[in-house]
Amino acid sequence: MIKQALISVSDKTGILEFSKELCAMGVKILSTGGTAKLLQDNGVPVTEVADYTGFPEMLDGRVKTLHPKVHGGILARRDFPEHVAAIAKYGIPSIDMVVVNLYPFQATVAKEQCNLEDAIENIDIGGPTMLRSAAKNHKDVVVIVDPSDYQVVLAEMKANQHQVTYDTKFTLAKKVFAHTAQYDGAITNYLTSLGEDKAHSTRSSYPQTLNLHFEKAQEMRYGENPHQSASFYRDLSPVAGALANYIQLQGKELSYNNIADADAAWECVKSFTNASAACVIVKHANPCGVALGSDALEAYSKALQTDPTSAFGGIIAFNVECDGKAAEAVAKQFVEVLIAPAFTLEAKQIFAAKQNVRLLEIPLGSAVNQYDVKRVGGGLLVQAPDAKNVLEADLRVVTKLQPTPQQMADMMFAWRVAKYVKSNAIVFCGNGMTLGVGAGQMSRIDSARIASIKAQNAGLTLTGSAVASDAFFPFRDGLDVVVDAGATCVIQPGGSMRDQEVIDAADERGVVMLYTGTRHFRH
Repeated sequence: MIKQALISVSDKTGILEFSKELCAMGVKILSTGGTAKLLQDNGVPVTEVADYTGFPEMLDGRVKTLHPKVHGGILARRDFPEHVAAIAKYGIPSIDMVVVNLYPFQATVAKEQCNLEDAIENIDIGGPTMLRSAAKNHKDVVVIVDPSDYQVVLAEMKANQHQVTYDTKFTLAKKVFAHTAQYDGAITNYLTSLGEDKAHSTRSSYPQTLNLHFEKAQEMRYGENPHQSASFYRDLSPVAGALANYIQLQGKELSYNNIADADAAWECVKSFTNASAACVIVKHANPCGVALGSDALEAYSKALQTDPTSAFGGIIAFNVECDGKAAEAVAKQFVEVLIAPAFTLEAKQIFAAKQNVRLLEIPLGSAVNQYDVKRVGGGLLVQAPDAKNVLEADLRVVTKLQPTPQQMADMMFAWRVAKYVKSNAIVFCGNGMTLGVGAGQMSRIDSARIASIKAQNAGLTLTGSAVASDAFFPFRDGLDVVVDAGATCVIQPGGSMRDQEVIDAADERGVVMLYTGTRHFRH
């Protein structure tokens, strides 16, 4: 039975209501500092830890709970007679519940004006010590670090004569060790990112020791192939608008490849923030059709035209609500996953007849991951995500011909799509839709030829089209291939030793060419 609780929290969400409920069940409360004052000011009976231990807080509050009367009461095992005898000998009552959350270290170091002294003062010592003590002795002590668990614990206590089941205690203890590990990892990340100058005033984006923390969201039947095991983990710090925030409305469990392809589709479609409607169809991590429209139906219908063969069994994403008309059209093809910020009731009813279709609802958002990581043998490649979107003001016309407004719009659209196509990438576009996509080839010329073949197979003309190349043309031959196919304007990064040769070829062929100064390799 829980007779005494120690409560000391930085995040005071829900703590007053929780404490009142504990008092109503006869639980004695120990507390410190601001938490004690909050409870006292609101009529909750509380004993200050300093009064309980007979030892005053000191060193600006650095030492207050680090005392045998606190940790003895937490760590004593009730099933060990020698432990029970020891705390009885020294007059140490048992502490049956520890409710603690920590100084806001991560929020502090996230501030631009944070200096080393501020960071150090926000490293909690007593809090993690109490949490780890209680979590270690979870068989006898309920430990709570997350305010969302208050009601879970209260419900069990009310239903079980003021006791909490072992399963819940163990679950809470696991959460504590994960939390303190993340907390210590954040401290390590910060301290090892500081420069070696005397004031440690410089800070690297890449710490000497990097700790990443994720929580398992799903254990999968298999990975990329059936002989590989796999799980899906979510970032412990949610990223607004990220795929990991999905709500699955219907359909089978997502597979490893579903999630990988869905992420490619979602990242691409949400980049069209100013479009009335955009649709992206992905197959094997590459966009095989992308289009803009006045609504979801028009965007989907145009995107499907690019490569209806590859779209079979693909992933479809909208940046707008999927309504009944769009749902009716999509339901006619075989689709693995359909993603949208929302689905109308009519759309849900249409897909209810196709229960194998996985419907994912994801709130739109522009935030990106802090790091883009790639595992290699014995190591990890870490980089900033490719979050740059080139604007018209960034572009440089390098040919004698100037682009028309329509050509500029087509090139900007093509460039946005090319960013999400595996390198080497060549993308033909026109009138707000992809016409041919060449992806993942060792030769840029082959990517250009494949894109042309794709357009021909789909019955689409490339005459007057715009072309985007994710990296520079090293020779004029790649430019000649796309112009021969019908392109009249080209957008590329520039930066080749033979840039002038390619510019001269564009002038010779009578086409417009823009340089972005930005490359978008995607391996």
